[in-house]
Amino acid sequence: MSTTFQYDVIVVGAGHAGCEAAVAAARMGARTCIITMDMNKIAQMSCNPAIGGIAKGQIVREIDALGGYTGVVTDASAIQFRMLNRSKGPAMWSPRAQCDRMRFIQEWRKVLENTENLHIWQDEVAEIIVENGRIVGIDTVWGARFMAGSVVITAGTFLRGLMHVGKKQVSGGRCSEPAASFLTESITKYGIRSARMKTGTPVRIDARSVHFDEMEVQPGENDFHRFSYVSESRPLPQLPCWTCATNAEVHRILQQGLPDSPLYNGQIQSIGPRYCPSIETKIVTFPDRDTHPLFLEPEGLDTNELYLNGFSSSLPMEIQLEALKKMPCFRDIVVYRPGYAIEYDFFDPTQLKHSLESKIVEGLFFAGQVNGTTGYEEAAGQGIIAGINAALKCSGSDTFTLGRDEAYIGVLIDDLVTKGVDEPYRMFTSRAEYRILLRQDNADMRLTPYAEKLGIADENRKQKFHAKKENVDKIIDFCKNFSIKAHKINPFIESVGSTPLRNGCKLYDLINRPQVTLDNISTQIPAFRELLNNIPLDAEETIEAAEIEMKYHGYISRERDLADKMQRLESIKIHGRFNYEELTQLSTEARQKLTAINPETLAQASRIPGVSPSDISVLLVLLGR
Repeated sequence: MSTTFQYDVIVVGAGHAGCEAAVAAARMGARTCIITMDMNKIAQMSCNPAIGGIAKGQIVREIDALGGYTGVVTDASAIQFRMLNRSKGPAMWSPRAQCDRMRFIQEWRKVLENTENLHIWQDEVAEIIVENGRIVGIDTVWGARFMAGSVVITAGTFLRGLMHVGKKQVSGGRCSEPAASFLTESITKYGIRSARMKTGTPVRIDARSVHFDEMEVQPGENDFHRFSYVSESRPLPQLPCWTCATNAEVHRILQQGLPDSPLYNGQIQSIGPRYCPSIETKIVTFPDRDTHPLFLEPEGLDTNELYLNGFSSSLPMEIQLEALKKMPCFRDIVVYRPGYAIEYDFFDPTQLKHSLESKIVEGLFFAGQVNGTTGYEEAAGQGIIAGINAALKCSGSDTFTLGRDEAYIGVLIDDLVTKGVDEPYRMFTSRAEYRILLRQDNADMRLTPYAEKLGIADENRKQKFHAKKENVDKIIDFCKNFSIKAHKINPFIESVGSTPLRNGCKLYDLINRPQVTLDNISTQIPAFRELLNNIPLDAEETIEAAEIEMKYHGYISRERDLADKMQRLESIKIHGRFNYEELTQLSTEARQKLTAINPETLAQASRIPGVSPSDISVLLVLLGR
């Protein structure tokens, strides 16, 4: 007889998706339990010890704005911070931080263990329990039964995980951790489709064996930027990273090992990541290149373990080591473990609603790599949305979703459920058609009001948000109303390399000039300098946010207008209104895709690959009838 526990929400897996899902559900008042096979590996950084990057950093800022904790934990464990893409416009700026891997786990576990309504259970989930098409609970391998109104599956790479190093194969979800062997079949028997994907990780190197003098140092930055809108600072010492590159001799040895590569000898059949390829994929895909850049990154403050970014591999161990030793900086290399590839099960995300609830089993939610994504940030972004909706489901409330014009998280989820995946999905700024609206600096302005409404934002977050909003408005209002006299300001304008004024203007108009910043112009206007000096909280972040809003106002307004036009199609509901197979006016591919995905709105239908503008026009005509 099993022991039975009663909860509102069960979260299966305590990776980045699971942690965000569990905390969000619990903070909304749902009695929540997160189940993990190893409590010492909560929010483990399975691959690189870093958070953020291009577009990924924006996602973490959005999670934080929604009241999530990935940004808070990252700031607390960061050992190097950089703002990427500074040479481009602010729509492209992307924060990234190296983290102390062990501190990251400790900080996340501290969050979980101090969140009200949230419990942790160490076990493996073996079976989901479904009655009349609705999830009612799960069973574990140790005989515990957990009953719940909502269940969130965030099993990462653990579902029938299989690791590869050359011809060697070992079952596992990560190095030295067992795979989850039973859960996939328990889910697919209800008609939910699964397939296999592949990812990989590189060699881990002992710092004592590296010739750092043969590498280029890559220092971090230590300005006011950080991930969380509520973090005070980064408390840990900051460390450098290093860069180096492969060479022709390295490539020659790697080429010799290809017959024993699981990727090229037929051993691995599943889909690998296009945008984070293994080193063997790089030398096959780019045969004319003699070098590929590599980045050596610290794993923490108190360890000699280093991560070799760019050298992901599943080649035989001896080939990996022999190739690395052909690089001057690694000629005496000692490693902790070789790189390996891992295959795992995922579920077709087109079978999900935008809330990340299954269309097939009510109350069953999926988030993270089980939906065919890659990356901690993409997983965590899905996790917080799944956790919010799992809690809303239990209370009978309406679902919570984000539009493509509201968040990168909205783009991510819409892409998954509308287009599906044919390779591990990774977020890029180019995937967002409204990226000028979706900047890292304004995620709080976009999303914190939702966190307040949902009850996830605590008093500190609410206070900081409203103070920042008020001060940004004050700065912009001052600039709109303060008049500039040409003869008084022209000496300054010429000194910064800008064209002098012929007539007076408002300060707001002057700010649009690239050479003029709030900081340098304030030296000429005592009242404005006083206003900026008297901003009480996060002054530098507030000033930057106001300046971006003013300098890019025209672009922002134009993109907002485009988004509003598309929103009209979003308001046209078509779910359940057509039998697409009977609509002979549509192309055969459109009928097949529309039947399979059954989109909620006309806008979603327009984004499905294979559905043409003429197909959308047909649907509009039929709706008119």
